Amino acid sequence: MHKVFAPFQVIEGDRSSGLVLLCDHARNSLPEEYGSLGLPASQFERHIAYDIGAEALTLGLAQRLGVPAVLSCFSRLLIDPNRGEDDPTIIMRLSDGTVVPGNHPISVEEIERRKALYYAPYHNAVTTVIDEALETGVNPIIFSIHSFTPVWKGSSRKWHASMLWDADHRLSKFIVDGLSQDSELIVGDNEPYDGALTNDTMYRHATRRGLAHGLLEVRQDLVADAQGVQQWIDRLAPLLEEANHRHDMHEIRQFGSRTDGTAHTGANP
Repeated sequence: MHKVFAPFQVIEGDRSSGLVLLCDHARNSLPEEYGSLGLPASQFERHIAYDIGAEALTLGLAQRLGVPAVLSCFSRLLIDPNRGEDDPTIIMRLSDGTVVPGNHPISVEEIERRKALYYAPYHNAVTTVIDEALETGVNPIIFSIHSFTPVWKGSSRKWHASMLWDADHRLSKFIVDGLSQDSELIVGDNEPYDGALTNDTMYRHATRRGLAHGLLEVRQDLVADAQGVQQWIDRLAPLLEEANHRHDMHEIRQFGSRTDGTAHTGANP
């Protein structure tokens, strides 16, 4: 008999605080029935399985700030919660040069099963926490925490951190400007990826609601141990607190997404 696998974790915090944290790729875990998807254990220590350091950073910030957080508990190799439901990369058959035997071939029925058992419960939990925050009368900022590999396809990445965004630049610009005050940091703006990803977590839970939001990427070697995580908590917590005290960050503003062709209808970010 398989152990019950929880697809998400909710960290309790003040729903009226004005801030909700998300972590889409927190863990490299799989339900027992999937074994290792045919991969050696070493592959689950790589970025293809989860965002190294992101869980610890999310938990640390939630504790420091006293705010709620929702984290996924399954590896992105099982199914990627930061993808739209019709995205062909929602289940990766090949990831950074590694073939995932348990995902190739895969039936439509199995894809739908993973959506129902893991993907949907995570997103339902995010929806619930945001709904509960809205019920307090405060429009929350949504801050999503990720990390990126220092080397991609043989090329080193110079950025220490970056903020990703689609059309609403309110929070991302604030965080980028704040981190850039440290002359030793190289801070990206929509680097090394573009934040316009069709029906991703930010679009689903923040853009469509008109909530201020941003997706943080920290380079994984900088949050690979407790000391590094603590340094980033110390950098980010004051910025998030300051952003949370700004009235404009809690205004509902409808912005069109660059991925769906909707026209921009909000105030200039």
